[in-house]
Amino acid sequence: MSTRQYALPPEEPVPGLDGARLLYVTRAQYSPEWDCSQHIHACAEMFFVTGGSGSLQLQQGTVPLVAGDLVTVDPGVPHTEYSQPADPLQYVVLGVDGLELHASAGGYVLLHGFAQQRQTSACLELMLHEVSTGLSGSAALCQSLLRILLILMTRQFQSVLFPVPAEQKSSRECALVRRYIDNHFKEALTLEQLAVVAHLNKYYLSHAFQKEFGVSPIRYLLQRRIRESRFLLAQTDHTLSHIAQILGFSSPSYFSQCFRRVEGMSPTEYRRRNQARRSVERVP
Repeated sequence: MSTRQYALPPEEPVPGLDGARLLYVTRAQYSPEWDCSQHIHACAEMFFVTGGSGSLQLQQGTVPLVAGDLVTVDPGVPHTEYSQPADPLQYVVLGVDGLELHASAGGYVLLHGFAQQRQTSACLELMLHEVSTGLSGSAALCQSLLRILLILMTRQFQSVLFPVPAEQKSSRECALVRRYIDNHFKEALTLEQLAVVAHLNKYYLSHAFQKEFGVSPIRYLLQRRIRESRFLLAQTDHTLSHIAQILGFSSPSYFSQCFRRVEGMSPTEYRRRNQARRSVERVP
């Protein structure tokens, strides 16, 4: 019998790995119900194309995708995926927090052939199995598999990873939540929903948003609605009930209460004063 022992060399730090955290794993395949609207994420996304063909649509243009490609999209970059109908696109996507890549000006990196490598496929299949079973230790195992994938990436594609400083990450996620509120303020948003958007604990989000913008997320939502209500009160003849409904307030009385708290007067008084001022301005 012969025995061969291999001594491990001292571990070399791999920049960008220690702060990376796996948030979600998704397996997707094209179907006619596919939603192709552009969207953004607070985390980086890694698309491992396992079959079919299609493209990634970004604001700067289109990136063709074929089986074996790995495309990573940096946080906050608008994107969507398209498939060739005759060759349905299939991929596994990982949402990774605390990580960005040395991306192009378009905010993405395209690596050909990486998703087809035997080690990559094995890691992805085991990761999918673990998240689908939810067995004890699944999260820790998947986090270790992410580390393996990132090490394999840096081994083949040198200097593509770098960590995101905590301050930059927090600022970016708060900006993402503010943009989300600006685009969805007419909906019935909650702090829990905003925390899901940012992939943050709701208490941490509230603290970070307050520090970044001087108000809580829900207070900013209220201010955004009141700002819109001032325009509707001044420029339309909508009733208070209709305005409250348009802006997502639970009732006209709650709208009036919030308006008075922010503006120091009732919506009716604001409309009356605005109409009086405009009448004076029209007098020759």
